[in-house]
Amino acid sequence: MSNLTYEAVNWNKPTSELAQVFWDQQWKQIWFPEEIAVSKDIKQWQDFDHQETYKKVLAGLTLLDTVQTNIGMNQIVAHVSDMQEKAVLTVFGSFEAIHAKSYSYIFTTLCTNSEIDELFEWVKNNEFLQYKANKISEIYNNIEVGNAESLWKAMYASVMLESFLFYSGFFYPLYLGGQGILRNSAEVISLILRDESIHGVAVGFFAQNLFKQFSLEKQDELKVWSYEVLLDLYQNELNYTNDVYAKTGLSTDVIAYIRYNANKALMNVGFDAMFPEEEVNPIVMNGIRNEGSTYDFFSQKGSSYAKAKVAPITDETFHFNR
Repeated sequence: MSNLTYEAVNWNKPTSELAQVFWDQQWKQIWFPEEIAVSKDIKQWQDFDHQETYKKVLAGLTLLDTVQTNIGMNQIVAHVSDMQEKAVLTVFGSFEAIHAKSYSYIFTTLCTNSEIDELFEWVKNNEFLQYKANKISEIYNNIEVGNAESLWKAMYASVMLESFLFYSGFFYPLYLGGQGILRNSAEVISLILRDESIHGVAVGFFAQNLFKQFSLEKQDELKVWSYEVLLDLYQNELNYTNDVYAKTGLSTDVIAYIRYNANKALMNVGFDAMFPEEEVNPIVMNGIRNEGSTYDFFSQKGSSYAKAKVAPITDETFHFNR
């Protein structure tokens, strides 16, 4: 038997700046896909011209959230030393699992079983989608015990995934939802986006604190590495976008949105933006905030969100034999 000493997380004594803030904010945002009436989109879906594109962008997001759930957060949590940060990142991983399940909820509502099966085969066979999943996963899997540099790289990869790579997929449902098309499905995406925003900020903040520990020489080396990784991912995103959005005529708008979010991802880790400022489609920038929608980043779950009515648990709940 080993004689290791295990540490208990002590939330009564702050050890990580802002960990409590990130924890509280994430739980304030809790939601479940089944509580959103995606079935109201069925009538519009039946007459929608670009079903394949819509299904594929959501399938791509499913893969990335699966990677983040099963590999990303688990690997980072295993190597972070601060117990409060571990707790926060573990909660984030749970929400990533909710996100991955959310897309399947939309598929189940709008698609046939055979369509869904074909879609998940497409995920396995799309070279651009698999490239970014492999690129990010490789960085996650290369974390070495006690190696702060490899942990920082994994945190950087996490921010790139959540603040940058997701957005080629987020674009389409937000663009459509903002025009009153498939609004309830878009509401699911806007809730996911809100979670991903806090994940990117939080992991970026933890990464910045770790980055400060490196020598100036090491910091310069990591910056070069990070911009090279981003450029490689960006080139792949161009290919992925042109492939998936080929029949919609939206590729140019999607790519502008991608560049905007690449800059945001860099700022989350404390780096300078790479791409020049440019106009981004205002419908997407506003999410689905049009008439009848009161979506707010920090206080609400969105206009289409309605929590299931469940009787509160009391002592009487546990009196079974009456």
